[in-house]
Amino acid sequence: MANLSYFLSAVGQYTYLQHALLAGILVGIICGVVGCFIILRGMALMGDAISHAVLPGVVVAYMLGASYFIGALITGVLTALAIGYISQNSRIKEDSSIGIMFTAAFALGVVLITLNRGTGVDLWHILFGNVLAVSRADLWLTVIIGLVVLGGIALFYRPLLLSTFDPTMAKALGYPTKLIHYLLMFSLALVTVAALKSVGIILVVAMLITPGSTAYLLTDRLPVMLFLSAVFGVISAVVGVYYSFIYDVATGASIVLVASILFGLAFCFSPKQGLLMRRYRRWKVKKQNMANQL
Repeated sequence: MANLSYFLSAVGQYTYLQHALLAGILVGIICGVVGCFIILRGMALMGDAISHAVLPGVVVAYMLGASYFIGALITGVLTALAIGYISQNSRIKEDSSIGIMFTAAFALGVVLITLNRGTGVDLWHILFGNVLAVSRADLWLTVIIGLVVLGGIALFYRPLLLSTFDPTMAKALGYPTKLIHYLLMFSLALVTVAALKSVGIILVVAMLITPGSTAYLLTDRLPVMLFLSAVFGVISAVVGVYYSFIYDVATGASIVLVASILFGLAFCFSPKQGLLMRRYRRWKVKKQNMANQL
């Protein structure tokens, strides 16, 4: 309780901590919501690719003194387009083109950083984030991205729903499934940029996948899954920032660790899909069969 009182007192006192909490909550919500569609479409590897592909754009933007938002967005979208182009115009399948493009983009980013040592480009913070260093401008950028992404999902909810669960039906009804796919990739690049300061390039994929996967174990309905995923993202952010502040450990890693613990709890104790419940059902059936044989 003493630690919690100290944390709440610090939140009321320090602006950087207020920014950290708000940024973490916003990132938790948008990552959770977008992550649900990524999981249901079987595109977890694409999330990993886009998050890594923004690195060269961020580095070039830092070197030119431009906004890292622009650089990250350009390289993220270009990589998504290049992955689609390679897989549609060659024998290379999509998972292989994802592996080729994201490793190439990430390697280019690392080379650019090592070529420009001393320019103030901090590889550690780009890779793992530092939510405690979120400025007011970063916070406003996250708010705008959040409104754009959540507004876009609300606007295109039905086409997204249909193209996720039944692409053939979506095509038959005249929905532009390819355009929807690239709009989702654009949203993914935006979310990655929003999460860059909070959890960094390496860990953003965990915030995209883990809360959504936790929610997936708890419900079969998409609206409930979207809500639960956002809630788990928020809980992960708040508890992660708390432990990071109290025990002076890396904030992005703390946030992801809390999200992973929530997933572990759902994996074991989910009422329908949990490990313990499945074993209990199997034991009950076995017991019933033995009783019938007697």
